Amino acid sequence: MDRAWFLPDLMWPYDMDSRTSRAADRSVDPAAWYGCADADVPITVQWDDGDHHGASPGRVPTSSVSMPSVVASMLADLDVRPGQKVLEIGTGSGWNAGLLAHRLGDDRVVTVEVDKAVAGAARARLNRHGLHPTVVTGDGLLGFAAGAPYDRIIATVGLRRIPYSWVEQAVPGGLIVAPWGTAFGNTDHVVRLTVSEDGRAASGRLSTPVEFMKVRSQRRQVHQAAYLPDGFPGNATTGTTTLSAAGLGVENRMHHPFSTAAGLLVPDCVLMADRRGKSVSTWLYSLNDLSWAATVLTDGTTESTVYQSGPRRLWAELASAHRWWTENERPGPNRFGLTVTPGEETIWMDTPGNPLPRR
Repeated sequence: MDRAWFLPDLMWPYDMDSRTSRAADRSVDPAAWYGCADADVPITVQWDDGDHHGASPGRVPTSSVSMPSVVASMLADLDVRPGQKVLEIGTGSGWNAGLLAHRLGDDRVVTVEVDKAVAGAARARLNRHGLHPTVVTGDGLLGFAAGAPYDRIIATVGLRRIPYSWVEQAVPGGLIVAPWGTAFGNTDHVVRLTVSEDGRAASGRLSTPVEFMKVRSQRRQVHQAAYLPDGFPGNATTGTTTLSAAGLGVENRMHHPFSTAAGLLVPDCVLMADRRGKSVSTWLYSLNDLSWAATVLTDGTTESTVYQSGPRRLWAELASAHRWWTENERPGPNRFGLTVTPGEETIWMDTPGNPLPRR
């Protein structure tokens, strides 16, 4: 099924090397537009929750079409079989829902989209190509109980918490596939959860690193002025660290194995990093109070000054997480897993019976 069927005339393909988006307009250069549609890149189709206008990229991408390789990988994880019923969270362009409806039949696919305009456009595209899955406008975190139970549930938006409502709406033994991550950065990992036979829990391992637009109610923004109302360094205390930017992976968090462990071991914390020349300014911000930490990590320097403020000693937490990671043979993302039960998410390593020592 051609991805181009589900793309608007004006869209913004993402360049993986430069990490920038640029406009592609079918009315201006149809050959270039089709070339982008066929490329294995993600494409933004909405900016700023629909408040953006014009050909230039907006401020925040808020709806996109995933790169075909990621779509194929996640659908392979979903492992749908004839006769099964699927709930999709995040309709977007409608392409993924179209693929599922083509495979299973219209009456076996329900897709939920929070944005009314996005949902309407997706429904129109689907119908135009003879596909009629149920398209619901609503909060996907609630699932869609009216269509339950589902054999499979798939999310095409990044999550910081898996809703228990999805577990409740899945059949025992069903699968939930979703991009899940921590607040530490924008990286998600595809998690494939199997619902227990009693239907009360879902558990599974992290796998492929990906980066999805976050579900709207779980977006996180940090405003530095709230943490430093009197400017830097405020009332911070100082210390030192021997950790380096390369050792922490602060500039390559999608592919550095410590980044996943750091987000799991230092919860409710955002890391921001900015390189200038040979130095990387590195900031940590707590999301449950106004604690922060900062340092400048310079290439080739063995020791750096660290500033910390607030009840959480965030750099101390990060250093402790790095020691744990090193002492436990530097585990990669695929050694970690997630179990969802009523009111709780438990993070574990290797087996569900080995929970992580979280703060």
